[in-house]
Amino acid sequence: MIIQPRVRGFICLTSHPEGTAQHVKQQIDHVKSKGKINNGPKKVLVIGASTGFGLASRITAAFGSDAATIGVFFEKPAAPGKPGTAGWYNTAAFENQAHAAGLYAKSINGDAFSDEIKKQTIDLIKEDLGQVDLVVYSLASPRRTHPITGVAHTSVLKPIEQAFTDKTVDFHSGVVSDISIQPIESEEDIHNTIAVMGGEDWKFWIKQLKEAGVLADGVKTVAYSYIGPELTYPIYRNGTIGRAKDDLEGTVPVLNDLLKDIGGISYVSVNKALVTQSSSAIPVVPLYISLLYKVMKEKGIHEGTIEQMQRLFADRLYANGETPLDEKGRIRVDDWEMRKDVQTEVAKLWNEITTENLDQLSDIAGYRNDFFNLFGFNFDTIDYNKDTNEVVKIPSIKE
Repeated sequence: MIIQPRVRGFICLTSHPEGTAQHVKQQIDHVKSKGKINNGPKKVLVIGASTGFGLASRITAAFGSDAATIGVFFEKPAAPGKPGTAGWYNTAAFENQAHAAGLYAKSINGDAFSDEIKKQTIDLIKEDLGQVDLVVYSLASPRRTHPITGVAHTSVLKPIEQAFTDKTVDFHSGVVSDISIQPIESEEDIHNTIAVMGGEDWKFWIKQLKEAGVLADGVKTVAYSYIGPELTYPIYRNGTIGRAKDDLEGTVPVLNDLLKDIGGISYVSVNKALVTQSSSAIPVVPLYISLLYKVMKEKGIHEGTIEQMQRLFADRLYANGETPLDEKGRIRVDDWEMRKDVQTEVAKLWNEITTENLDQLSDIAGYRNDFFNLFGFNFDTIDYNKDTNEVVKIPSIKE
């Protein structure tokens, strides 16, 4: 079928198999260009492996460290006349590339919050790898059905104490406008957001993996967080999502106690603001990222997801000596974003930005391009007016 982008708000409803394959290959090529990661992981489980930081982590482990990888995610398969999700196509492309390179790669498609998928994953590790030496937790979901209580929790994106008003941009039309977001209606909003995006499920995964004996001695586990600049604090770090991130980061000492007897360690990595399916949904953030991209590109320090994850693995998780941490025990690969010279320039542009000068003062074009790349569009090497085979299978998943 002929697949063109169909967009509704911050969501692209279609994805292109050849374009997503091109995107995956670009990320693989970047990792290969950096050479092998010294003492990198060899058997890796990535929970939330099909897009964004999770996909980039899987690519980095496989092609930077020759690691065997198992990826867990929840994606819609392709069917005749109906394209699959970008994450489905990403994983198919990754597995094909990994297998061609002689690397083990298998995937599990299902609800990672469920005990059923945890058990299925444990069984696969036992059968094929024995144990894993790195667990990456990179789930991004708006909903979670609790495996014990059966309660369905839905996260909300809201400030906590008072309404928040600031600039935002419709990155499709380029219109800059003010947006107001009302605060939470009750503490239940915070509770639900923590239940979905906090550290409980990460803890459940590590506990069950350890009890099953599939964590190697010296295992590492890492989850991803974000802090950002003060201008986004009301809607992000000081909002409901921020409370969930606090909970995630607070899970580290709990996991360290749990892993102590096998010499394991857990980390939270604070990453840079990037165009992802999740970040596109957060008001204010696309405008901030557009300005950030312009400043960082001009300074020659811009990174995408794959550059971030390659640097995390090579210079932090598997660097010679101890992993450098901030005063709260977190890895910081947002260090270039948060440089004073970068943030000063972004703040200056923020005060000046309007619809009329958006193209001149920001990198809105780069934001749009990265957004469409996520779904396999905007690649010059692909003719999107031609038929493509939408029915693409993931080699390791039997449908």
